[in-house]
Amino acid sequence: MSTTSSPVVVNILGKEYRIGCEPGTEDQLLSAARFLDSRMREVRGTGKVIGTDRIAVMVALNLAHELLHEKSEQDSAASSANKRIRSLRERIEIALNDSTQLEL
Repeated sequence: MSTTSSPVVVNILGKEYRIGCEPGTEDQLLSAARFLDSRMREVRGTGKVIGTDRIAVMVALNLAHELLHEKSEQDSAASSANKRIRSLRERIEIALNDSTQLEL
């Protein structure tokens, strides 16, 4: 059974765009469009960037930077958690070995 995309109309910086969307994901698309519209309005509001294309590129670069920063923080947190788990595992093994030796 194949799913067909249905068109959803989104509004970004006062322009309407018809976007194909998988069934059941319309709310996510609309939420993403509202978020993008908001970020583009922020950049446009600074007055430093003129033109929709340039605004879109600036927002895309900012979002890419934020995404990579988050990924780096998550990787760092995962690495820290793995180190802590290894340390705890070693302490448990030492405690179990000590317990086994006491029983002998």
